[in-house]
Amino acid sequence: MSGWDEIISGLIRALQLIFAMDPGVVEITALSLRVSGTATVLAAAIGIPLGAAISLKQFRGKTLLVSVIDALTGLPPVVVGLFLYLVLSSSGPMGFLRLLYTPEAMILAQLIIAIPVITSITVSSVSGVDPDVRDAITSLGASPAHELMLVLNEARLGLVTSLVVGFGSAISEVGAIMIVGGNLLGYTRALTTAIVLMTNRGEFAEAIALGIVLLGLAFAVNILLTAIKRRLSKEQRVGAKV
Repeated sequence: MSGWDEIISGLIRALQLIFAMDPGVVEITALSLRVSGTATVLAAAIGIPLGAAISLKQFRGKTLLVSVIDALTGLPPVVVGLFLYLVLSSSGPMGFLRLLYTPEAMILAQLIIAIPVITSITVSSVSGVDPDVRDAITSLGASPAHELMLVLNEARLGLVTSLVVGFGSAISEVGAIMIVGGNLLGYTRALTTAIVLMTNRGEFAEAIALGIVLLGLAFAVNILLTAIKRRLSKEQRVGAKV
């Protein structure tokens, strides 16, 4: 069988697995969504307030801090995985938690990867808010918390982008979660790690099926982002006219 024949037969088999809602495919997809979704929510809860605070405040070393955060967006996942493995292993400082080779360890790995991404985009988005708007908010005597909420509302398009990019970086990650999760069938096997394993085994139909699912999720998230951005842009135009 030629290479093209293998690809075509693999695609056909992959579509059969997907439309038949193969239990293995469903289980792996559900785990990936749970892990990456949880990591993204937690990263947003940390990264958005942190990024907004960095952008709004003036302090010594701000430029250096922003540069460090930007650099961390390219943090190699395998380094994150190695660090967490050493920390969570039985001989590590947090070994007593027994998190190694669990979904919680995978969430922690993706959380570390997603936080700099969301924080960096938030800093850029908040910094891009019209200074006149920020001055008007301050002149009205808004409390710091109220000022923060109003500025975040002005930067909401960028914040939506940060969430989507953060989720994308989390769900597409493979090195770190393979190290700390162990790629255990039925427990810590995610889409990316399963694709690597099945490709190495020569199980191309299953690998292609999971690859299609992963691409489908990426397209779905981008379509959702586009819809939200259009709605927010429309609301901003209406508000500007009013």
